[in-house]
Amino acid sequence: MKTTPPTTPTPDDAALWHDGRLYLADQRILPERAEFLSYDRAAEVATAIRDMVVRGAPAIGVAAAYGVALAGREAYSNAGADWKQAIEADLERLAASRPTAVNLFWAIRRMRDLIARLEASDPSQALLDEALAIHEEDRAANRRIGDLGAELITEPTEIITHCNAGALATGGYGTALGVVRSAHAAGKIQRVYADETRPWMQGARLTAWELMQDGIPVTLQADCAAASLMATGRIGWVIVGSDRIAANGDVANKIGTYGLAVMAKYHGIKVMVAAPTSTVDMAIASGAEIPIEERDPDELLGCGGRRIAPAGCAARNPVFDVTPAALVDAIVTERGVVLNPTTEKMRALMD
Repeated sequence: MKTTPPTTPTPDDAALWHDGRLYLADQRILPERAEFLSYDRAAEVATAIRDMVVRGAPAIGVAAAYGVALAGREAYSNAGADWKQAIEADLERLAASRPTAVNLFWAIRRMRDLIARLEASDPSQALLDEALAIHEEDRAANRRIGDLGAELITEPTEIITHCNAGALATGGYGTALGVVRSAHAAGKIQRVYADETRPWMQGARLTAWELMQDGIPVTLQADCAAASLMATGRIGWVIVGSDRIAANGDVANKIGTYGLAVMAKYHGIKVMVAAPTSTVDMAIASGAEIPIEERDPDELLGCGGRRIAPAGCAARNPVFDVTPAALVDAIVTERGVVLNPTTEKMRALMD
């Protein structure tokens, strides 16, 4: 962690803890401006998660863990030895901030397990230490994911990615972009084609920015342009992240991933999903059980602050879709790689 007050975020700075406060890079305004927002209350962190200041399943989990640390400090300040009762409202508030990304619930559950073991004395340092550990473990997991995923790419190629699964979406380095970073360092990535990712434009605003900062060749394309690019024969892999992976290997990721995987199957292109094991939810049998968040239709009815659809037009705005395991060639985690995922293979990975 930085020892001086953070000022300008870099591509590896989705979240920082400094001098008793949590700093989150405001991903709503990148790349126009790179700024941190600071937080010292759990309720504010929950709002930041809900409002997309921070996004990406692993980064949401990291932010939530720090939110619990802030909640514990405030609960002890207000309630003393009764802090465990006082913290509950903030834990529930954090858990309600986004419904699909399982890392959020994984991080809160891990922090709850620690809370259960603590005494009535001030929990602040213990909770902070656990949040810091979650952050560092995710960063290390992404490095491992990057190396394992890069090994699957056997020759130099061009790839397509969708949304942002880079350092900004994680504790650092990235999942899908972690694979890209490691593979590029090994001379295996010739160019990345980043889908723009309507309606929040994470590919245009975040993925392109991250890759350009690292000097990795990137070309932006409209989401609907992917099929025509695949038809050229230049694309070797589609590489994406995930917000939740079911026990059978079904993958929930940014809306549009399912269609991308269908097109990849038709063109004989392999699909790699890169995610830490904290994203795997063995409690649900298939993707049919994954709750799919729907956001305000106004996000789709306009672009860049300007309305583009006619007044009175209805819109649906699902944030995620589910890609069946049959369309996934490899799930890459820090524990290892699952090829052509099934329930049995996922169970063997997680046991």
